[in-house]
Amino acid sequence: MSHEAVSNEARATIGRGVVRGTHANGIDRYLGIPYAKPPVGERRFRVAEPVDPWDGERDATRFGATAPQTPYPGALGELLTVPTIEGDDILTVNVWAPAEAENAPVVLWLHGGALERGAAAQTMYDGTTFARDGIVFVSANYRLGVEGFSVLDGAPLNLGLRDAAAALRWVSDEVGAFGGDPARITLMGESAGGALVAALVSEPSSRALVAGAIIQSGPLEAAEPDRARRASDAVARELGIPTTRDAFAAAPIADLLSARSRASAGSSPLRGAPGFVLALDEESLPEAPEIALRSADVPVLIGTNTDEYRLWLTPEAIAGIGHLKAWVARRAIGVPERAARAVARALPGASPGEVLGQLLTDRMLRAPATRIARARTAPTFVYEFSWRSPIRGLDAAHALEIGFAFDRLGDPEALLLAGPDAPADLARDMHAAWVAFIRDGDPGWPRFSTSCMTRIWDAASRDLPQRRTEVIDALG
Repeated sequence: MSHEAVSNEARATIGRGVVRGTHANGIDRYLGIPYAKPPVGERRFRVAEPVDPWDGERDATRFGATAPQTPYPGALGELLTVPTIEGDDILTVNVWAPAEAENAPVVLWLHGGALERGAAAQTMYDGTTFARDGIVFVSANYRLGVEGFSVLDGAPLNLGLRDAAAALRWVSDEVGAFGGDPARITLMGESAGGALVAALVSEPSSRALVAGAIIQSGPLEAAEPDRARRASDAVARELGIPTTRDAFAAAPIADLLSARSRASAGSSPLRGAPGFVLALDEESLPEAPEIALRSADVPVLIGTNTDEYRLWLTPEAIAGIGHLKAWVARRAIGVPERAARAVARALPGASPGEVLGQLLTDRMLRAPATRIARARTAPTFVYEFSWRSPIRGLDAAHALEIGFAFDRLGDPEALLLAGPDAPADLARDMHAAWVAFIRDGDPGWPRFSTSCMTRIWDAASRDLPQRRTEVIDALG
């Protein structure tokens, strides 16, 4: 270990040089450390390249640039905010470490945002609470959207995933300089970040660097390249260019973002333009996570929120779905009618829109997570986050649990989703469970692989046999 803290400054010597961060309240913080060269110019739509060494000290007191993206649209943009930090140096990591750490457990956090939005610089992702509790916390940015997940002739697949893999390698190589143990790295992510965590654990060379994985509301699918390219083809049509690396690299990023916005205008999980998805690829993702995770021999903590869909569909949209519209939507997304009947029985009094939303939650997230948990023999812990937010009819919506897992309910981003009166003891207990899993591989409730018990996180948390199994079985 090679790090020191003097006054309000901290320094660490890593493979490429010395970084200077800040020290406060027993925690050293380093921001904006590059793990790869900026993916601009000739490096666009190519695999990230290692950073060159630097002379002297590198300032690590400010976040690196955020990956190019557009804001969340409409009502979603009032609940989810992402800072805009200009610049080219987007492939960076941030470290929060206990000042006197030695061989401490490590977590690498990957943010969500449907693979096209989000940033490690979001205030809710501050790693102070984990460092306070003895964990070296690292967060990483990666390429997003058109730049990170396009499927183009002449370009490697899954560039954003490859970025995340490079960030993981950086953590393995360098975290010892911050007091972390490279043999005790847990991956953690939510939504698209959870999907990337699942994908990294699915790829053998990345899995070899991982001691555990936390997957919060993460999709677990990967598509054949011909299907995964539909979002890229839509952008190409908007711009009148071929879906090739050369054509996309010649287009300004602003033009690509604008074309993507036009192509996806008015989309929702029920209808509209295809989104970016991970692609099956011999090099970066040889097997779909829903298959590969079944045999991955690392502890996994995986779960979903009871009402994920309530972040994606507004109360007005839910109320506007009648029986006919719900039936048409179920047909469009391939949901068996017996699954719809099972949800209706489990949720008496639910409207057609609420039944459809729950089916969407179960089909996209809860059923795949359960299938994995049922198949795994390695330690597997399942949760369902059920505390109901009073904000805008969100109930236990997608992303609500993040402020609890980070124990940061007072953060401005958490307040937008949970309001000012969310239960602090629930956040304390949930965060403690996450810390215990990162530290010991056990969050403190029974393994699903031996008990089929699920931790229900609510104002009164408890362990229960898995709920609504009839729906999951009906979804296959």
